[in-house]
Amino acid sequence: MNVQPFREPDGRSRPRGAPVRPSLVACSVGLALVLAGCAAGPDFRAPTLADEAGYRATALPASTASTDGPTGDAQRFLEGEQVPALWWTGFGSEELNRRVTEALANSPTVASAQAALRKAQEEAGVARGQLFPSLDAALGANRQKSPVATGGGFSTSPYTVYNASVDIGYTLDLFGGIRRGVEAQRALADYQQFQLEGTYLSLASNVVTTSILEASLREQIRATEEIVEAYRQQYDLVDKQFATGAKSQGDVLLAQSQVATARAGLPALRKALERSRTQLAVYLGRFPSQAELEALDLDALTLPGEVPVSLPSVLVRQRPDIRAAEARLHEATARVGVATANLFPNIGLSASFGSQALDRGDLFGSSAEAWSLGLNLLQPIFRGGSLRAQKRAAQAGLDQAAADYRTTVLTAFQNVADSLRALELDAESLASQSAAQEATSNSLALTRRQYEDGSVAYLQVLDATRLYQQTRLAVIDARATRLADTAALYAALGGGFADAGDAPAPAEAQTAR
Repeated sequence: MNVQPFREPDGRSRPRGAPVRPSLVACSVGLALVLAGCAAGPDFRAPTLADEAGYRATALPASTASTDGPTGDAQRFLEGEQVPALWWTGFGSEELNRRVTEALANSPTVASAQAALRKAQEEAGVARGQLFPSLDAALGANRQKSPVATGGGFSTSPYTVYNASVDIGYTLDLFGGIRRGVEAQRALADYQQFQLEGTYLSLASNVVTTSILEASLREQIRATEEIVEAYRQQYDLVDKQFATGAKSQGDVLLAQSQVATARAGLPALRKALERSRTQLAVYLGRFPSQAELEALDLDALTLPGEVPVSLPSVLVRQRPDIRAAEARLHEATARVGVATANLFPNIGLSASFGSQALDRGDLFGSSAEAWSLGLNLLQPIFRGGSLRAQKRAAQAGLDQAAADYRTTVLTAFQNVADSLRALELDAESLASQSAAQEATSNSLALTRRQYEDGSVAYLQVLDATRLYQQTRLAVIDARATRLADTAALYAALGGGFADAGDAPAPAEAQTAR
């Protein structure tokens, strides 16, 4: 192959093998280094929290109300305290701890979030690779036919061209389009990191609240079975009295209907209990036939007496959904930079060194040497307005991300405010329900004695029994609600996952056992 000598910018030829003097390529590299710190578009700054941001207009009480009996202790609010990462251990149940640990280790939801994070991190690596020069090696042979000049004229015989080369390419990121793209991909990786933390938090919260529901249903079933037994005993008594003529058939039918009515509520409770256990199996990453769940009783759960309440400024750095929304805002900001950089020139450098020959033996000889240097500039002139439309779209996306971030923050503060108020009212509700249960229990005992003395009708006994049944089930529900709302507050505060390293990976979660 006949290679023409390289010509300098002034037109003079340079002998083969002579050093290349500084040229336009070198000047372009120098310009790139000067402008390396510049990038088109706005720089991202994390949003700041308004000074007036808070959970409620009034101060938190020092503690909630208290009442005698299980789950009746007062809860103290510790403002400014951090939420522990393994917050579920505060409920004092080894079985609950084991369930959360198993869920974090086996749930396919966690596995999916982990895979999404790895994918986003690798895609950020792909984007980062564009910041560096590309280096490729090529080796090939092409069989072709075309007129070739020879000493005696032209030859049209087929021939083979062998080539070997090393190619280098580099895009000068003068206006920061590539760097903004890398920034956007890194923000997406951060988003997936916070999504993973959110998955940990929601999974732990779901396991805890569903376990509390299971314990509550077990207690309701136990109480209903005892009430059914009490109705059955009353029915047996009335039936014997009917046999002796002391009671009418109407009394017998009424007592019988009460037994049937009370018993009719058991299938629905058992159905709900079974559904809670199959749901727990899914949370634990098991088939319903594989789940090994020990029975969890309501009395086995301890109500945390001290409840940490993070400061508002800590909440926005602690809740995974807020951090994820912030990462989306960061990505949208970087996308504006990418769209802005696309409006400016794109400069690329290229270099190639190799050889070409018609014979394999001559491929690496001095006569086969071939090389090239190139500088390419692309300046968009007319694209039908598409580039500016892309920039406006990116700006609209930034406005949307900012609005979504604010919505997420407001919702988070609402969650905390609702949970704090719920704990106050739950304590008052349990106190009222406990007092009502005690009153109806005393009323039932008195009514039974009066019935035995013949001073009241049997219908009054049934009414007193029904009221006692309602208040007893209401107390069970109030106890479970206090436990569940405490778990909801922990989740609303971010569950202690303030940093990515605090998320309880399966191995770390073993400490909860």
